[in-house]
Amino acid sequence: MEIGAKTKTYIKSIVPDKSTFIKDIEAYASLHNVPIMETDGMDTLLQFLRIQQPKRILEIGTAIGYSAIRMMEAVPNCHVVSIERDEERAKTAIENIHRATMETRFELIQGDALEVTEAVQDLAPFDVLFIDAAKGQYERFFSLYEPMVKVNGVIFSDNVLFKGMVSNEKQAETRRVRSLVGKIQAYNENLMNHDRFVSTILPVGDGLMVSKKLHSSSETRQVKKD
Repeated sequence: MEIGAKTKTYIKSIVPDKSTFIKDIEAYASLHNVPIMETDGMDTLLQFLRIQQPKRILEIGTAIGYSAIRMMEAVPNCHVVSIERDEERAKTAIENIHRATMETRFELIQGDALEVTEAVQDLAPFDVLFIDAAKGQYERFFSLYEPMVKVNGVIFSDNVLFKGMVSNEKQAETRRVRSLVGKIQAYNENLMNHDRFVSTILPVGDGLMVSKKLHSSSETRQVKKD
């Protein structure tokens, strides 16, 4: 079924309104050009989390704390560890977390996700990994942090359809963007065919991949040995 404009409008009309606090963060993000997850992608992610009820979530890409706050609202007993490279955004995220009175359930690691693995390892394992940072680094993020996800845990990857360019519905106009799209395509293909994960791509927001971890790398090696 193709979802038309009237159907989208209908669905939007019956969704409960967001709090003023959440609307304020969204307005700030729009005003300051801070990328945050699109509404239908976020709603889908949150519903998965409500069903899964994870205790510990690792987020790569805090930005201003929007996703972390939404996840902690959806799962009141969860704890979020989040990595953010940009110092100013990290400060704003902390301010928003304090405004939400969620500071006891949140830990921010300020630094490049490619360089802070030791600090994160001390806080592992995690039930969920949410990847929403530099799109060209998704493969490296996955390689570094997937081992910290428990068996039966879930990895959510945002922007895997990247404005329709990954499927060639729209054309990348610059060499840099074409390179980025190629990296996302490679990431998608790798995860869809990974022997330790079962994945699906949902056409919501900018594309959300949901990947469930079936077993660990050590278990894979044992099976091959046997």
